[in-house]
Amino acid sequence: MSHLLADLITDRARGAPDRVALVHRGERLTYAALAEQVAAFAGAVVEGGLDAGARVGVFLEKRFESVVAMFGAAAAGAAFVPINPLLRPRQVAYILRDCGAQLLVTSAARLAGLLPVLEDCPDLRTVVVVDAVDGEARPSTGAGPALLDWRDGLARGARTARGPHRRIDTDMVAILYTSGSTGMPKGVVLSHRNMVAGARSVAEYLGNHAEDRLLAALPLSFDAGFSQLTTAFAAGASVVLINYLVPRDVTDAIAAEGVTGLTGVPPLYVQLSHVAWPESAVRSLRYIANTGGTLPQATLARLRAALPETRVFLMYGLTEAFRSTYLPPEELDRRPGSIGKAIPNAEILVVDRAGRPCRPGDVGELVHRGALVSLGYWDDLDRTRERFRPAPAPGHALCLPEIAVWSGDLVRQDEDGFLYFVGRRDDMIKTSGNRVSPTEIEEVLYASGLVGEAVVVGAPHAELGQAVVTIVAPPNGSALDHRALLAACRKDLPAFMVPQLIVEKPALPRNPNGKIDRSSLRAEVADAFAGVEP
Repeated sequence: MSHLLADLITDRARGAPDRVALVHRGERLTYAALAEQVAAFAGAVVEGGLDAGARVGVFLEKRFESVVAMFGAAAAGAAFVPINPLLRPRQVAYILRDCGAQLLVTSAARLAGLLPVLEDCPDLRTVVVVDAVDGEARPSTGAGPALLDWRDGLARGARTARGPHRRIDTDMVAILYTSGSTGMPKGVVLSHRNMVAGARSVAEYLGNHAEDRLLAALPLSFDAGFSQLTTAFAAGASVVLINYLVPRDVTDAIAAEGVTGLTGVPPLYVQLSHVAWPESAVRSLRYIANTGGTLPQATLARLRAALPETRVFLMYGLTEAFRSTYLPPEELDRRPGSIGKAIPNAEILVVDRAGRPCRPGDVGELVHRGALVSLGYWDDLDRTRERFRPAPAPGHALCLPEIAVWSGDLVRQDEDGFLYFVGRRDDMIKTSGNRVSPTEIEEVLYASGLVGEAVVVGAPHAELGQAVVTIVAPPNGSALDHRALLAACRKDLPAFMVPQLIVEKPALPRNPNGKIDRSSLRAEVADAFAGVEP
């Protein structure tokens, strides 16, 4: 039985070596070939002198090398750090610096953009370039990291006599960075146990099996995106990797590869609900699953009409616990708006501010307990203590307190135990399936020198979940240059963080404590996108 993350691959390679594990642009990689490359990369990591738990950054679009690097780092006893390919160099450098990454796997084109900021990453020793041609990748002669060609690295790893570092299931295997409400992204530390238990749980309620073909449409830096790999490998299924540009790319891939399972976020499903589905895609798709926000009812209705035989799973999750709840397809019509019940091998509690269980219908905080609770936030004990606290009211005596995730999400529970999302206690914005920190955007606005004051809030949006809205006061004695301000945002922020609306005010309102009154500003723009149809 698999206990460590890479075992999900090696176990399948032993039992069904010729079964296809990965598909990318028509090319196929069997479980045997994938296991061989994972072992070679693991050898390269150990041969490179990285200690147990050393961090390996992976800054790539979805491709075979992305998967090999992440699972290979895990197999070596290191910890991989997948970095969203949409992030800008400044944000990538922050993540590499924050986690102390010693090795980075990326492409030649991405490396070119990173070169100006890599000097700010003092721990980085080696950059592995996946697509360099012969002679293009060579050790650096300067003070920066050494450059290594991907093929050379695999060859060295395959020849090494060094074995991987010994690891157990509670050891760290990955750090997933997610935006925090108070500034730059924070790293959620996940163990082998978290990921393996999550894979088995999700595969169980989705009914995944070896004949399934899952489409990996979400970024692998997103917990639900990476879950497509682990869930498929746990079941011995195949994963089709896609970096889509338009919705038709997704439906075409489903038709071409006979995809049976798709997990997406509301903005993707809004787009897919407006395209014509190929008949072969309609026939092959056994289920779709939604996460990262509430799916608009109109979108859900259009999808169900286009895919009458496809089962629909509505899910809720938080990176700190990987997955949390799902609504079975048979409950869609009976419980509109519900996020369901706890996934297998997890318990979800709804408690008031004193930690006492809420009665049905009362609003309380969602608390997740069980094997999927992560190890906390990387190098941030204070924030870890805020979010990871003893589980409320344990039903049995414990010698040591059990730690649960206190989500900060407000929910209510009906008489049958089904949960409904109400809102958040912090100022985080959930847009296009991404958690966005208002503070991070505000820092870019202030750094531009084009604003006197700035506040970023989320406004309800039928397609995005929430739209990013910026309310600004111009600098003293100056006019606000909207065009230049948007250009500054586009330069330093990924597209999903760029404001959809800039509202100019002569001055921003204050609350009695003298702080900017975010609540009144949020209420002021609440109806800004009321006319936008999903």
